[in-house]
Amino acid sequence: MKDTIVYLIRHAETVDENGTRNTSEDSQLINEKEILSVEGEEQAKRLSENEELQNLDVIWSSSYTRAKATAKYIANVNDLPFNLDNNLSERKLGNLKELGEFMKDKNTRDPSQEQLLDRTFRTSDGESAEQTRERMNKFFDKILKEYEGKRIAVISHGGSIKFFLLNWCTVNENVKLVYNENTILNIKSPCLLKLTFRKNELINLEQID
Repeated sequence: MKDTIVYLIRHAETVDENGTRNTSEDSQLINEKEILSVEGEEQAKRLSENEELQNLDVIWSSSYTRAKATAKYIANVNDLPFNLDNNLSERKLGNLKELGEFMKDKNTRDPSQEQLLDRTFRTSDGESAEQTRERMNKFFDKILKEYEGKRIAVISHGGSIKFFLLNWCTVNENVKLVYNENTILNIKSPCLLKLTFRKNELINLEQID
């Protein structure tokens, strides 16, 4: 029986929006609509040309704009549609004032890094690392059954990917994910991870440059 290969991808670089926001959109909707930068579009195109991402069987993506904008290049190269699942969305930040209080005395500037250390923290209307991991697990349980032996691309987000990888990774003193005791993972934008499953058991995880 063939192993199942999942290419877990963080979307490409997003645009840096520092201008005036004369809009009634809340922070969650703004987050969902964030677009790729010009360089991010180029990154996504180059990523789609990686030999590992050729001849895929199926593509799944978060419904966020930046994830779909990354997925479209991979879909085009493979002549496939891409499917959407909200379980792949970024974890909800929720109340930004509460998040700011949480981050006030932290060593890093990245809430997702700090949530690797405090996996139950959530704002009043946000998600914890553990809640995010649970919904990512729900998605993967489904696709590993449905597409056993296939080659699958999954486009998601930094926080959600990090929290999902806690199933197999530890967190070192630099708040980096470590697989198999010595492989340090860099979940940058974009990144490409290759997960090999036998049935629903992970047998290998590697980062592909």
